[in-house]
Amino acid sequence: MLNIYRDGDAGPISQADVSEFRIEKRRAEAALTLATGTTVRGCFFLSGSSASRSGPERVADLLNAEPGFFPFELHDGETPQTVLYNRTQLLFVALLEEPVESQLETDYSIAKERAVRILLSDGSSLEGQVRVYRPSGRDRLSDYARAPEAFRYVETADGTVIVNADHIVAFRETA
Repeated sequence: MLNIYRDGDAGPISQADVSEFRIEKRRAEAALTLATGTTVRGCFFLSGSSASRSGPERVADLLNAEPGFFPFELHDGETPQTVLYNRTQLLFVALLEEPVESQLETDYSIAKERAVRILLSDGSSLEGQVRVYRPSGRDRLSDYARAPEAFRYVETADGTVIVNADHIVAFRETA
């Protein structure tokens, strides 16, 4: 059975309530780590198609789409609640679902993989792998650092995270 949700609503709606202009959303579970040091769990609301590439919208697509706030269904009590979070105050997102959306990238299997340690603005660090989607010879960590996307995938031992480049203090390539 397919439950249909309005953006941000916690419960299903009836077929009679559905507008012909409504865009169905799917939910993607994640944990957000904010600039305040707080981590919250909940769901993103994602479209069935992406405006920037073929296929369904991914969390990184949503975060890179526009500046400002994004809706997130917070799961911190008995009743889920939709909260608007400011992208600039987001350190990173830990994706809690499979399949890992970073692996859906067209050139994922041939992109150069770099092992890195990333120092964040709150003093914490992440270790993992990044994929550099550039031609051979232009696939260095410095090329990855200059990528235009604000939110980027890092594959860690614990899973995939999406890091806000505005909160990256330093990259270091590890062996």
